[in-house]
Amino acid sequence: MSKLGANFSPVKSRIITIIGSLACLLLFSQGLHAQDPFSRFRNFGGGGGGGRAGGADTLAHRKADTITLNYRFLDSSRYLKLDSSVFDFSRKVPQPPMWINLGNHGAPARNLLFSPRMFSGWDPGLHAYDLYLFKVEETKLYNTTRPFTELGYYLGSKSEQFVSVVHTQNVRPNWNIGFEFRLINSIGAFGNSNTNHSNIRLHSWYQSKNKRYQNFFVLVSNKIAAGDNGGLLNPSDIDSINYTNQATLPTHLGSGLNRASSNIFSSTITTGTHFSNASFMMRQTYDLGQKDSIVTDSTVIPLFYPRVRLEHNIQYTSFNYKFTDYYTGGYSLDSPYYADKLHMSYVLPTDSFLRRDKWTDLTNDFSIYTFPDSKNPQQFLKIGASLQLLKGTFDTALTSNILTAHRLNNQNVFVHGEYRNKTRNQKWDVEAFGKLYLNGLNTGDYNAYISLKRLLGRRIGYLQVGFQNVNRTPSFVFDGASSFYLDTSRRSFSKENTTNLFASFEQPRIHLKLSGSYYLISNYAFFQNYVKQRQETSLFNVLQITAEKEFILHRHLKWRAIAIAQQVAGSSPVHVPLLTVYNQFGYEGSLGFKNLLLDVGTEIRYISWYKADGYSPANGQFYSQDSTTLHQHLPDIGAYMHFRIRSFTAYIRVENLNSMAFKPLGFGWYNNNFVAPNYPYPGLLIRYGFFWSFVN
Repeated sequence: MSKLGANFSPVKSRIITIIGSLACLLLFSQGLHAQDPFSRFRNFGGGGGGGRAGGADTLAHRKADTITLNYRFLDSSRYLKLDSSVFDFSRKVPQPPMWINLGNHGAPARNLLFSPRMFSGWDPGLHAYDLYLFKVEETKLYNTTRPFTELGYYLGSKSEQFVSVVHTQNVRPNWNIGFEFRLINSIGAFGNSNTNHSNIRLHSWYQSKNKRYQNFFVLVSNKIAAGDNGGLLNPSDIDSINYTNQATLPTHLGSGLNRASSNIFSSTITTGTHFSNASFMMRQTYDLGQKDSIVTDSTVIPLFYPRVRLEHNIQYTSFNYKFTDYYTGGYSLDSPYYADKLHMSYVLPTDSFLRRDKWTDLTNDFSIYTFPDSKNPQQFLKIGASLQLLKGTFDTALTSNILTAHRLNNQNVFVHGEYRNKTRNQKWDVEAFGKLYLNGLNTGDYNAYISLKRLLGRRIGYLQVGFQNVNRTPSFVFDGASSFYLDTSRRSFSKENTTNLFASFEQPRIHLKLSGSYYLISNYAFFQNYVKQRQETSLFNVLQITAEKEFILHRHLKWRAIAIAQQVAGSSPVHVPLLTVYNQFGYEGSLGFKNLLLDVGTEIRYISWYKADGYSPANGQFYSQDSTTLHQHLPDIGAYMHFRIRSFTAYIRVENLNSMAFKPLGFGWYNNNFVAPNYPYPGLLIRYGFFWSFVN
């Protein structure tokens, strides 16, 4: 077996030389220092369940000529600061340590933590690529005194490329606009596993001079293109002397196809998934309340305290999900997969496989807020009602010569309410909301949530307890009308009901967080194998306990750890690892340079043996399986060097060091860990890149 690793072109080498030279020039200028390094773990998915707001970022970006740069999320009035820490690669690149993908950046991915759908209402049901999407609710709405731009680019083994652009500016003191772009491209380590994703987001936030009227505008577009190989035909081939290059290992789908182009603007997928969505959202609010002002020697600063707010929200979203196999050249190579896994037969070399669902969703919402305390905008009561119009088109094509389609027109009417109170003394944080579907496709669905958080004392910390109950119609892929309903038997599915009890304790002073979630589930809908859709009518429960801690071993030597234990009780199709542990050991400091922030060390992730979910490309679903138990040969091991010099941040990473092997084929990188049946992680990966911010 030949060594697997990076094969970088001279052009890429020159890019590294240029970046290194620039870094040396910047080393003697004033830089930034990270604060609150434990903030990373506040956004891990463990414990806590059902929360609605992300964790707080840490550090304002400051320049010698001064800049104020704050941001908030659409459904929050809390201003946050940009984070300048560099130890967490996943803050820049969608690769959280508690997620696994199917062997390539941009491939189908899922959370290692049990994470049921904790929301009610219509859901198309195809979520294998959610990790790589821009979402309206995650939009950062900025307020800045100077135009701000961040450019990001990195290269990796297997022609992996990542590009990101962020720009925001206040065109007027009361009007901010912004733009985000991201591109992920990689040919992957194995055959027909190439990915090419692009995301665009435009946003605007306007507030009238008298502070009564606000307008929020967000436009999001996502395009996903990914080759699907169905996994290795024979996993033991990975150690076979017959294959000197893992890219030539036989796969279930697309085996024998030419390697994908590394052109970042190419998205040709012969066998695989094409998914796109676009969402337009505009929210308008008008406040009634009392005026006030602050008078200084030179100016009068107007203030306004709302007592009643009227809000209208309109959102239009289109979805296009498609899986295609147009591999007509030697199509018989793919035919056994469809005959064996999907129980479908193909005899003509011109046959192809197509599944496609299209949706449009137009939702109008009107809400009223009341503010009991005019001086505290983070305490309010909100009630509202929505009308959702849904249109679906479903293709059930089996061959290129036969195309049938049918359509669905439906609607939902639902009401919702919400109460929030972040007390002015910062000791209590209360959040409660509910939603009930009165009429339409999802009649009877509901969602009820409450969370109470209390500061017990600066020396003690924060305690949070909460409850959520969701009654929901199973996702639309469990409806026989969907093109992705491949089961030959038509079944009716009852509403799923999930109860989540959660609690957490956090002490920021010692960088400790303990959390737990208890799920009680009935009528759980799931995929039993490649095509069978089933529902578990028996009641079962899942317990999750999470411990997160940062240890200072010696001055600048730090150990960040998160350990998650999960246990399923009762008759259940859910399989989770009993123990998942992520560790980061390294040096964090400046090496005596006040303008340098350096993080260098190693990352180790351990996943205990368990029956990991399989993946079915034809319907884009992870499915429950009982036949294969996966275990790691060694924990996933990587090394990293991240540093920030002023507004320049660089990441240099070597991942999957655990794949090093000396036998049976001699030295090489073929000791691959498997993350799903037939789906191995690649061998050695090398990544390097930078993110550079500018203030105009």
